[in-house]
Amino acid sequence: MSQTKKFWAWKNQADEGGTEVRVLELYGTIAEESWFDDDITPAQFREELFAGSGPVTVWINSPGGDCIAASQIYTMLMDYKDDVTVKIDGIAASAASVIAMAGTEVLMAPTALMMIHNPATIAMGDHEDMQKAIEMLNEVKESIINAYEIKTSLSRAKLSHLMDAETWMNANKAVELGFADGILEDEKAAEITIPAYAFSRKTVQAALMNKISAKVKPVQKADIPAPAQTDTPAEPEEATGRSVDELKARLNTIKNFI
Repeated sequence: MSQTKKFWAWKNQADEGGTEVRVLELYGTIAEESWFDDDITPAQFREELFAGSGPVTVWINSPGGDCIAASQIYTMLMDYKDDVTVKIDGIAASAASVIAMAGTEVLMAPTALMMIHNPATIAMGDHEDMQKAIEMLNEVKESIINAYEIKTSLSRAKLSHLMDAETWMNANKAVELGFADGILEDEKAAEITIPAYAFSRKTVQAALMNKISAKVKPVQKADIPAPAQTDTPAEPEEATGRSVDELKARLNTIKNFI
């Protein structure tokens, strides 16, 4: 299916010294092949990137996509002879975060986000096919960590944990961890301090379970007062409430529909 519209565009603008800077807006889903109008394909990207020379500014707002295609684009930007400044104005998630790592300088808007996580795929077959898929994903993860490690200088173990947790970072947190070099500033606006934060989906779920466990204390025999002595046998009371294990099981069921 031919592509009729690209969600990236080259623009030229002069910097303060009068030098022309090549500007690329890279918005959309990253894919190996063109299936829809919002794909970004490596073949077309290479042709347009190396058609000119001079510093390049790449604006990124992408949810990610094909990790192999992202690897190709990352390599092309790394191979480009002049400086590449990456500016994230919306989101650089998943595979798009890998492309961002190719920037000589990476800047994020105060409202921008970056997300990193483990690679995923779809596989079918017997247990040997599943094992091969697992091994492939492990190798893909290691290759992605290579790009993150070069940019951030964080340990591979730290980067692996961040990916396991599906970590979302605001601009300040991305700078703090080394994924970005600075924050895009508006000189017209007053200085505003934005706290750094990183959101981990798995960490939040674990914290919620721990809070529930702390609030719901199992009833101990010592906590039950002895029944008053009477000639008439007392009717057994109906048990009320839920045990901790029951609540955990219920929450795990609910998470499947969230």
